[in-house]
Parts: sequence; structure tokens; C-alpha cells
Amino acid sequence: MYIEAILGPHQDVAELVALADTNPGRVEYYQDVVEQTFGERVGAFDPADLTAFVRAQGIDRVVITTPDFTHADLVCEALEAGADVVVEKPLTVSAEASARIAETAGRTGREVIVTFNYRYSPRNTALKAAIQDGLIGRVTSIDFTWVLDTVHGADYFRRWHRIKENSGGLLVHKSSHHFDLVNWWLGDTPERVYAAGGLKFYGAPNAAERGVVVHERGTRDDSAEDPFALDLRSDERLKRLYLDNEAHDGYRRDQDVFAEGITIEDNLALVVDYAGGPVLSYSLNAHSPWEGYRVAVNGTEGRLELDVVERAAVLPAEGGAPVDPSVYDDEVGSHVRSTGERLILQRHWEEAHELEIVNGEGAHGGGDGLLLADLFRGPGEDPYRRPAGLVDGIQAIAVGICGNASLASGQAVRVADVDLGLERARAAVARAGGAASAAASGAETRAEPGAETGAGVAAPVR
Repeated sequence: MYIEAILGPHQDVAELVALADTNPGRVEYYQDVVEQTFGERVGAFDPADLTAFVRAQGIDRVVITTPDFTHADLVCEALEAGADVVVEKPLTVSAEASARIAETAGRTGREVIVTFNYRYSPRNTALKAAIQDGLIGRVTSIDFTWVLDTVHGADYFRRWHRIKENSGGLLVHKSSHHFDLVNWWLGDTPERVYAAGGLKFYGAPNAAERGVVVHERGTRDDSAEDPFALDLRSDERLKRLYLDNEAHDGYRRDQDVFAEGITIEDNLALVVDYAGGPVLSYSLNAHSPWEGYRVAVNGTEGRLELDVVERAAVLPAEGGAPVDPSVYDDEVGSHVRSTGERLILQRHWEEAHELEIVNGEGAHGGGDGLLLADLFRGPGEDPYRRPAGLVDGIQAIAVGICGNASLASGQAVRVADVDLGLERARAAVARAGGAASAAASGAETRAEPGAETGAGVAAPVR
């Protein structure tokens, strides 16, 4: 995504300097992509040399697209080296790491931007506008249900995400998107979290209970008979990125979702109290037969309902393909359930009516393009305040980190009792003039993304 943005629509203000990844095969793959697509050869460096590279090249911004548990070290190193940082969500996976990032940002005076592209999705912006315009009065509660299907949801149980120390579990890795949406929709901060859930479908104990045969990996001769198997040979891109590069680091992209060693949950439910009074009821399921989400926002003057179906059904032949349906425009389904979206407003004493959602071109309803424009050209006037900074990034993971603590203790956890570095982050943003996003409005930008297991780094302007 970043490569295409820098070498495409934002080439007049951005320069792709170099790529870095712990796996040299994946760096070479993306170097080939750049050369074949844009006709130029981009450089590379060892992620262990990040500080030296940033300083020697005069890098202004580093883009981090690596596994979640590596974010904190890379973010802090880039800040210390003198660069601003763009980091994929989630900001990090633990309270200690979050506090360390906040301290480093405050001490160095550099900026951290967290990319929450769901804010830019037209349907989510439409809901924000309706709440912000007071169409249902003061918000009292939100009921938010997200279901991941047996294509997309299963994929988190094949990869590095399956180990909780790596990803923070789905409450941090995936749900930070959703908690950020609620924080942003409400313009409020989470105060107390109670969570329940567990690993109830994937994993070895559940496989044994249901008589499911467990395999070492998905790339095998009989994979076509297993809807949960991901055969890396069936997709040229996955083959080149992962299967062909296993010799470098031993990483297997196609682990069995029913194997031993999975420590994350696949069924989760939370109750979250917000400082301003609203209560969030949230649930996540990672083995649904369809994918999408439903949000109901109750207010003193009515109710808003956003229904989204991103994939209406998963058929056996599609089972192993690791595809996030929100990225694609795929209008399929039956008369019972079809892909689509609908935002309904019903005020007290009135009939319900549908509010318009205006989609743009490109991924996530055109939202990704808006996000990238904010990153590389600086945010313009935005009545919905979609650009997200360090404070937003911390508040998004606050619910998941406190939710994990609640799962462990069986008790509700107050956000204020967990040191996430929030006050230090607020102070750092205030000292920087309150900017929530894109470093240097209108500044040139240079960047280096990476791949799934590497130190995918990048940066803007000299």
C-alpha cells in the first residue's frame, strides 16, 4: 500500500528511500515489484542498522509495517534516531511498551502517527456524522458486534498472531480497529473494561473434542480436501513471499488452525464504560459463516443502526484463501444475505429511514486513498477529525490491554490503573502544538515498507 502511494499518486511529495525486512527474500520480492511496476530499483538495508541508516540518509519519517510485538522497539529507535514514525495499528501489544513509546515521543519531540483506516471508510464516517450532528441526541449506549468468517478469521490462527505475546490477541490486534472507531464516534475515552471469552473453536483441544484431524501445515498434497488448509502453492504471491523464503528464518505462513500452541481467543465479549457516560457492549467471533459487523447506537432522541455484510458466505472451495473481504468490492450473496451496507436512523415517535453512504474508488470504499493523502500531504480541514495520533493509538489498545487483564483476573479493570503512558502522550502532543497526524503538513515524504515478519521501515523528506 505504501509503495504504491509513494511511487504513484504522491510521488511529487514523496521519495521511497529503501526497504528493510529481517527476511532478505521478502525484501527482494518487493524490490522486484517496484522494478517491474515502476521501472526503478529501490535500495535496502538491514533493520538492525535502522539508526545508522536514518541518520546517514537524513530520513524524516519511518513507516513500520512489522508484527505487533516488534513495533515498540522499532518506533522508539526511529524516534531516537531523529525521525517521525507512521505505524500500522495496533500501536503495540502491552502497557509497558505503550508507556515506553509515549516517553520516547515526549523526550525526542518527534511525532507518532497510527493508521486507523476504518475511520476513513465512508460508512463509518457517515455514522460519525450522524452522531456528531446530534441526530439521536446524547449517546447512552452502543451495541457493537463484529464477526470474522472462516476465511479471514481463521487466518489469524495460522500466523504469528496465534501467540498472544506476539499480537496481544484479537482484542489488541484486530479489535483495536473497532475500539478506535467507538472512541472516535463518541469523542470519548474508555474508563473501565470487563471481558469474557476464550478459545472455543480453533486449537488442539477443540479439534480433539470434535474429531478434527490436525496436520502439520496447510501446504500438502491433500489440502484441497481441507477447507481450513492454506496451500501456499495455490497463490503465486504467497508462494514467493513465504514458501520460497522459509529457509531464511523458518517462518511458516500456513500453520494448522487446529494445532497445539494457540494462545489467543476466538470468542470475546466486553462491557466498556466511557468517561462521558455511554456504555459499550462489544463481541467478536472469529469462526462465523459470514463476515461483517452491526452497530446500534442508542441516544436520548433515537437510534442509529449500521449493518455491514462484507462476505455473505464462505463456500468450501474458498476456505483456505486468506482474503479480507473489506478490501474488495464483491457484490455476492442470496436473497437471505447479500454483501452490502445500510445506515438507518429512527428518531423517537418517527418512522425509520435510511441515511446515504457515499463510497469512493479504491480499497475500503475509497477510505485508504484519503488516509494516504493525509499521511503524505498533511491533513486538511476535516470536520470529522479522522487523522489519528499517538493518544488515539494508546486509547485504542487501552480497551484490549485492559480486556486481556480482565480475562486473566475475572474482574473489571480501570484504564487509569494501568500505566499506558497516556498522560505523557497527551503532554507530548500538547507540546507539539496538538497535531494529531501527518508530520509536516505539505512536507515531502520518503518511506520504506516491509513484509509480514520483517522490520518494514520507511521515511519522508530530506
